[in-house]
Amino acid sequence: MSGRAVSAGRRLAAWAVHGFTAFGAVLGFAALMAAGQGEAAACFTFLGLALVVDGIDGTFARSLRVKEALPGIDGAVLDLVIDYLTYVLVPAVFVVWFDLLPRSLAMPGAAWMLVTSLYCFANTGMKSADHYFVGFPAIWNVVVLCLWLLGLGPTVNAAVIATLGVLTFIPVKFLHPLRVRALLPLNALATTAWLVSAAWLVTVHPERPMLPFAVWLAAGAYYIGFSAWRTVRGAA
Repeated sequence: MSGRAVSAGRRLAAWAVHGFTAFGAVLGFAALMAAGQGEAAACFTFLGLALVVDGIDGTFARSLRVKEALPGIDGAVLDLVIDYLTYVLVPAVFVVWFDLLPRSLAMPGAAWMLVTSLYCFANTGMKSADHYFVGFPAIWNVVVLCLWLLGLGPTVNAAVIATLGVLTFIPVKFLHPLRVRALLPLNALATTAWLVSAAWLVTVHPERPMLPFAVWLAAGAYYIGFSAWRTVRGAA
């Protein structure tokens, strides 16, 4: 595109994509407000919508070549700012306000989530050449949802959060369900199944119907198993 004018239509489309990404900040704020009002299901609903936005905005940006149309706007930075809000800050607030951790560990646990995630977001080696995350990718929104749905207790929750924070600094691999090319259709199917079943479980919580719960567990096991396989396999 060097030396060629970008049409007004392309610039408008690029701004629309950035606006779509920015809508994630509004959803994050809504999730934070819901948590403050004690509405756990509403909080996770907004976080889930933000997760969907984050999952598909990059596809729009790449297909429309947004970086070429608006070189002065860094979409990656915009995305990271919003991700820190929805993936990290809101979940950290949630574990404190909804007593998911022992009282004496609530603030230290939230601080651990916040600080370890900063390393993840600043790490230039955050992704491998084949698009796996290297180290725990600070998906605390997913983790906290799992802890809330499973109801394992504050002590177990604290151990999970402590362990995942440590894994931020260890080069284990975590599947990116929409960027990793290996078995991409199956990865997308498992991701869709997880999202749909999770939404179902959030809606009916504290009930736990067998069908969505089994699908949710199976999809989560697929993600963990695929990530473990990639880690053990070594270099791509």
